[in-house]
Amino acid sequence: MKRWQWLALIIALLAVGWYFYFYRGGLRRGIVHPVADSANSELTGYQPANINWQAIERQQDGFKLDMPSGPRQLEVPAYNEKGSSEPVQMLFSDPDGATTYAVTWEDNPPVARANDRVPDRTLEAARDGMVARTQTSIMTQSRPTVAGFPALDLMAKNNGGGILDARLIYVHHRLYTLIATFPSSGARREQDVVRFYNSFTPLVLGTSKTGS
Repeated sequence: MKRWQWLALIIALLAVGWYFYFYRGGLRRGIVHPVADSANSELTGYQPANINWQAIERQQDGFKLDMPSGPRQLEVPAYNEKGSSEPVQMLFSDPDGATTYAVTWEDNPPVARANDRVPDRTLEAARDGMVARTQTSIMTQSRPTVAGFPALDLMAKNNGGGILDARLIYVHHRLYTLIATFPSSGARREQDVVRFYNSFTPLVLGTSKTGS
């Protein structure tokens, strides 16, 4: 499993159902599945990654959370409904080269504008776009709140056996997406996902741009 394959998957999620563009070692469009060989995906011996957690506080971006050590940041141009691009920010870390944890954020994203910034509709549309673009099937989902803000959790699986965990949080017209991807169910550790989710705290509330 090559790291760029995981990054291609994460970048696809950034657009949450709209348009996306990513350049890393050449132009790539579409989805690269986390596990290509469905027959062998559960038999490859993947184990949960050993994670050294690092506290991240991004006052300027309105959140704090715990991530695997050594996170890196990217700004990705994601195409909007008008065909122009808007920046999507992402922090990601891959503790063992096959497992990826990431958080993305965007002010007033296209999926929110298209749904009149109604939180429930925005989260559901983002979920539907994520599942469609990654060609995954939802295994479980729930609707928690995070610091009083609406959220949507899902766990999904693709035909190759790859596992996607995602938490979408809508905070004052800013959409945050927490993402954890695993090459197989055997590589997923529930307590790591729970820690990642529960560590996220919104900061500097009410300062994100609403746009038009």
